[in-house]
Amino acid sequence: MKKIFMFLAVLGIMTISAQFQTANAQDQPEAAATEEVVAPADDAAEVDAADPFAAGKSDQPLHQQLKKLFIEGGAGFMALVLLCLIFGLAIAIERIITLSLAQTNTKKLLAKVEDALKEGGVEKAKEVCRNTRGPVASIFYQGLMNMDQGVEMAEKSIVSYGSVQMGQLMNGMSWISLFIGIAPMLGFMGTVIGMIQAFDAIEVAGDISPTLVAGGMKVALITTVGGLVVAIILQIFYNYLVSKVDSITIDMEDASISLVDLLVKYQK
Repeated sequence: MKKIFMFLAVLGIMTISAQFQTANAQDQPEAAATEEVVAPADDAAEVDAADPFAAGKSDQPLHQQLKKLFIEGGAGFMALVLLCLIFGLAIAIERIITLSLAQTNTKKLLAKVEDALKEGGVEKAKEVCRNTRGPVASIFYQGLMNMDQGVEMAEKSIVSYGSVQMGQLMNGMSWISLFIGIAPMLGFMGTVIGMIQAFDAIEVAGDISPTLVAGGMKVALITTVGGLVVAIILQIFYNYLVSKVDSITIDMEDASISLVDLLVKYQK
């Protein structure tokens, strides 16, 4: 799982570096295209009069529009926000794979353990648990390991090791929560810095020009939107993972109670 996480992280960093390399190359062609388009001013005025939002519309593909917004929002802050998304998604994907592998058919496992106890005793049941994947089988194995000391000791071992397994299921979740909190903060920081730059430009120009104000506001709001979008995406993954952990935990607790009852029955 760590290899998957590292692969996704490296892939994200390579994507960001590619964005930086293409940013400067796109600035000059865009400026030249802007100068060429300025000529038909009368037609543009007629379009604006018919549709005030026509200027914001674009026929470019979605990835080109996103790349343009990334560059306009400021490569520094937008790169940090994008890193939060990449690392957060990498951890989320790793957790989804791990939790999917951790799910076990507890009813089927209990039936196998019961049959093993009847046929070969505790050793046979331990072998069944060793050959089964997931935290439930690990908890069963720990309980069976202490069966020679009595059912009470086995129950204590099950409870203790169950807490360890729950902690392992929640491993990495705190990092996703961290990125959910950091991404909007970085966006808001970019907003504040963009506003400061807009006021600096107004101060240098000595006049409140709509172009200067609109440019600074646009850069500021793009960073805010980027941070909020990243936080929303990661929050969806986080809630999904929490629900998955809760489901596995409930199965673990229910299966542990059933195992203790099974051990009491076997001892008698």
